[in-house]
Amino acid sequence: MAIDEALLQRVRDRLAGRADVVEKPMVGGRSFMVGGHLCCGVSGDALMVRVGPETYDWALHQPHARPLRMGAKAPMGYVLIDPGGRATDDELDTWLRRGIEFVSTLD
Repeated sequence: MAIDEALLQRVRDRLAGRADVVEKPMVGGRSFMVGGHLCCGVSGDALMVRVGPETYDWALHQPHARPLRMGAKAPMGYVLIDPGGRATDDELDTWLRRGIEFVSTLD
């Protein structure tokens, strides 16, 4: 599946002011490392966000959210947000903030 280039650019634009962001091809799309930790990315037309294990169940119950699947596995703490859940700038910003907040707790 092709990557949603418009979504990818929206994510790039929001993370552009951070010196600790690295963009890499991974998880079947483009991912963003923040502070050396996988934080978020774009896979097909979905936004991938690392929310962590403590808020994983909560995140899965949000509209348009589903588990990330890698083959038969669903890594704990990673969700995909379909287009309806990140259509507005505020929705996208909220999900990206969740990912950044979680990876800032790592190390």
